[in-house]
Amino acid sequence: MNGKDNGGRRVAVTGIGVVSACGTGAEAFWEGLFRTPPDGHRELADWDPSPWMEVREARHTDRFTQFAVAAADMAHRDAGLTEVDAERSGVVVATALAGVSTFERQSVIHHERGGRRVSPFLVPMMMANAAAATVAMRQGWRGPCESLETACAAATHAIGHAARMIADGTCDRVLAGGTEAAITPTIVAGFTNMRALSSTGRTRPFDTDRDGFAIAEGAAVLVLEDWDTAVARGATLYGEVLGSASTADAHDITMPAPGGGEAARCIRLALEDAGVRPQDVGQINAHGTGTLRNDEAETNAILSVFEECPPVTSTKGATGHAFGAGGALEAVAVLLSMRHGRIPPTVGLTTVDPALAVDVVTGEGRTWQPGPALTQSFGFGGHNGVLVLGPAG
Repeated sequence: MNGKDNGGRRVAVTGIGVVSACGTGAEAFWEGLFRTPPDGHRELADWDPSPWMEVREARHTDRFTQFAVAAADMAHRDAGLTEVDAERSGVVVATALAGVSTFERQSVIHHERGGRRVSPFLVPMMMANAAAATVAMRQGWRGPCESLETACAAATHAIGHAARMIADGTCDRVLAGGTEAAITPTIVAGFTNMRALSSTGRTRPFDTDRDGFAIAEGAAVLVLEDWDTAVARGATLYGEVLGSASTADAHDITMPAPGGGEAARCIRLALEDAGVRPQDVGQINAHGTGTLRNDEAETNAILSVFEECPPVTSTKGATGHAFGAGGALEAVAVLLSMRHGRIPPTVGLTTVDPALAVDVVTGEGRTWQPGPALTQSFGFGGHNGVLVLGPAG
């Protein structure tokens, strides 16, 4: 990508919207990244969609779409967008499990009461593109409107894809991010039986006693904008999307390739795309799920790319694991760390696993001079995604 050096357009981030149990709204989310959450899954128990939707509309909309609409509206307002060319404005909103809660409830109704009682809104509520479509309808944006479903790498891929649409001139601005609402009895049972969830309800990335993750729900959406357009209208710049990459392990449907070889190749391709040298990276926001195999494979990938390991943090210790929304939440964390000059700690970590020889940020976090930073996502199916973000300037 690296628009300023290859003749393409630079991509600015001019708006942020977040819905999360860690904090709703950018600054509340930032403060939440430094707090130890309660044990258990990170559900938005007191979620109220009424600031964004009428009661009737909310009743016919799955939570994952409601979260996306709220986050997109926050980002749009934060960017200060007024008059835009709707045909050159796009939407890319990712998810992993989409409207699974709606499907689960309607399946029970079908089993207990028969097919005639199944809601006629079942399909538009559960379909994976419902969130992106609803966001586009709410904003009236008529450019490309797409949804990516690459498991836990989906939001990272969405932001990278959206940035390319701006860099190549397809769009002037894109609302890009991810959304998830998958804390349902059946999904929890599935992950439990897979032994992916922490028995204590705590996500402890890179800890010697890590035993899995806690599930989160929520959404994060960014306004990506052509740099020159953003500067010309006096927009606040959070940072820049410098580059991205995507690779596949082609190894296993749930387990990462142990050596992290394709994850490492994804990191190298993203750095090359951004025109950034490994020694210039000032922070890595790791996928860092707190599972035994992910943290091992990710460590191997990082150490094979970086001769000197930059500071590594995993914000999932504070946020939980939001699957298809995770990469967007973590991109927000990196952009806010640039604004505040501080890298948030790996919450939940008490004893760094000595076998994982990366420079993990612990305690109260770490001050830094903002520079190029990576955010990494690795999904079931072997999907790898890496973004390179830079500070404004």
